[in-house]
Amino acid sequence: MPAFNPYLPSWEYIPDAEPRVFGDRVYIYGSHDLFNGEHFCLGDYVCWSAPVDDLSAWRYEGVIFRRDQDPNADKGKLFAPDCVQGPDGRYYLYYAMSKCPYISVAVCDEPAGQYQFYGHVHYPDGRLWGDVPVDPNNFDPGVLVDDDGRVYVYTGFAPRGEERIAEIASRGLDAKAGFGVEVQQDMLTICSKNVMTIPGIYLAEGTDFVGHEFFEASSPRKIGGMYYLIWSSILSHELCYATSDKPLGPYKWGGTLVSNGDIGLVDEAHARNYLGNTHGGLVEIKGQWYVFYHRQTNRHMFSRQACAEPVTVLPDGSIPQAEITSCGLNGGPLPGSGCYEARIACNLASKTGVKDFGLNRKGEGHPCFTQSGTDRMGAGDQYIADLS
Repeated sequence: MPAFNPYLPSWEYIPDAEPRVFGDRVYIYGSHDLFNGEHFCLGDYVCWSAPVDDLSAWRYEGVIFRRDQDPNADKGKLFAPDCVQGPDGRYYLYYAMSKCPYISVAVCDEPAGQYQFYGHVHYPDGRLWGDVPVDPNNFDPGVLVDDDGRVYVYTGFAPRGEERIAEIASRGLDAKAGFGVEVQQDMLTICSKNVMTIPGIYLAEGTDFVGHEFFEASSPRKIGGMYYLIWSSILSHELCYATSDKPLGPYKWGGTLVSNGDIGLVDEAHARNYLGNTHGGLVEIKGQWYVFYHRQTNRHMFSRQACAEPVTVLPDGSIPQAEITSCGLNGGPLPGSGCYEARIACNLASKTGVKDFGLNRKGEGHPCFTQSGTDRMGAGDQYIADLS
């Protein structure tokens, strides 16, 4: 069967997807939105996987970690996670609660088994990362296990608005950049200083990052001996990358990997699809690299769906921006025969163009991807509504 975008079933809403290949399968670790939800990340963590030989055959692995398993379950929702295999062979799920300043870790013997709470990232004296002035504003962690087994954790949240920055600073946290640290082989204990990786909007003046400053969604990878750090920029609709010859930098601006409106390939006035936040990472599957990202549905940002596109890593290490398509993981154009669901449309706009849904900005009067009924498992009927 052909593979297309979104690559999961029409009833599933998994944004912030971090792709990881373990053995002969690719696994997706992401947040869990609900159809027509009133906010981000209302569900527990679920996992999907597919054989590397057939990227159309995605299998639901079930719930792998519940919010009530975290000791701070009363402090918000399960935000974007990442998962790596540790030096001991076990699998470690890193995540942050939406109203908690800590990075939590759960562990499992299998990539898609039942994860158990393991602990919080902390300093050698036991203080938690997020309790020490001036720790990062921990958010959307990304993790790298290097070839030598050393482990690095990346984090950060750097919004616009001096009042918002000041409020976060009043809690002793730094919200002006992305940061990284090295942790010991226990996957929890910090053994380096906090290192700034990518500057936010209030620190980027005079650098090549201006216009694409760090906002959130750190995602590290190592490609051909070079370290790549991916993040969601202050523009929110794009994933950018920077490179370094060291895991904690200094990092050099690389470019835009993907925009969910193709801005960068076209100008903002001609965006090809409705805009909203995006988050994802890179993965190599059988020699081909892909960037994973998400799109918005239902005229808001709270029911997001996972997509992916092939990318090319050039000999100089640069990666040209991917175009959003319906083909995604298919390995080429979709066959020109048979029937396809309307929901795989990659470009959707009104006669007046598109809009940026942004936080709590809904798109009344615009066409949208939606479904009937309530959030559910199976029997999806996603369609495009309000075309005119």
